[in-house]
Amino acid sequence: MQTTAAGDASKPLVYQIRLAGHLGQEWAEWFGALTISLEADGATVLTGSVVDQAALHGLLRRVRDVGAPLISVRLLDPSVPETPDP
Repeated sequence: MQTTAAGDASKPLVYQIRLAGHLGQEWAEWFGALTISLEADGATVLTGSVVDQAALHGLLRRVRDVGAPLISVRLLDPSVPETPDP
C-alpha cells in the first residue's frame, strides 16, 4: 500500500498523467474516475486518485493501449495548492 508524505496508507494518492495529443471525452469511461483536461499546448492531462501501485500500473497500461505518448506521471501533494505554470 502506498503511503503519503504524512505516512497515511489509508488514503489514495492523487496523480497527474500528461499525454501528448488531445484525447476525446469518449475516453472518460475508459479512464474511470480520472478527470480529462485538454491543455492549450496540445497535451491531455489525466488527474485523479489512485488507490495503490497496482492501480497506477493498470492505468499506465491503459495509457499504453490508447497509443498516446506518455509525457509525465506526477504525484500531486494534497497539502500544496496547485498553481498554474507561468
